Amino acid sequence: MTERDDQEPLLAVIGPTASGKTALAVELCRAAARAGDPWEVLSLDSMLVYRGLDIGTAKPDAAERRGVPHHLIDLVDPEVRFDVTVWLAAAEAAEADCRARGVTPLYAGGTAFYLKALVSGLFEGPPVDLALRARLEAVYEADGPEATFARLAEADPDLAARLHPNDKKRVVRGL
Repeated sequence: MTERDDQEPLLAVIGPTASGKTALAVELCRAAARAGDPWEVLSLDSMLVYRGLDIGTAKPDAAERRGVPHHLIDLVDPEVRFDVTVWLAAAEAAEADCRARGVTPLYAGGTAFYLKALVSGLFEGPPVDLALRARLEAVYEADGPEATFARLAEADPDLAARLHPNDKKRVVRGL
């Protein structure tokens, strides 16, 4: 996807964990429906895509979903590899479906990277090398966070300045 230059404005309720985003989004959708303007929620949360992870993710419950359709929730099982490119394709399809039905899509969630990808698109780059990532994760485990982080700091000091050595996922991704 490229930047959103020719589309309708994007409406979103964003913010930190436990700040009431879902409740606000649901109330906005219900208020719009009372005014005769149907709105639906499109999840902007990287964890709500997983089936069965209901409690630890603050997934909207049945009462919140009642009368307010939610999209981009329960898309895959937890063992399935899921990344921003998969989410972005699903989000584009859900948004297009809403708009085709005359429904206003309202994004709600706290995954800033998903929002950035939605607004600005993704850069063209090489595909993820899962074998390389597995080797770097093994190095991280064998050598420890500090030594692995030191390698990253040498290779990319700007990135290292923004990370903590214990942030395994981002340190490995950075390498």
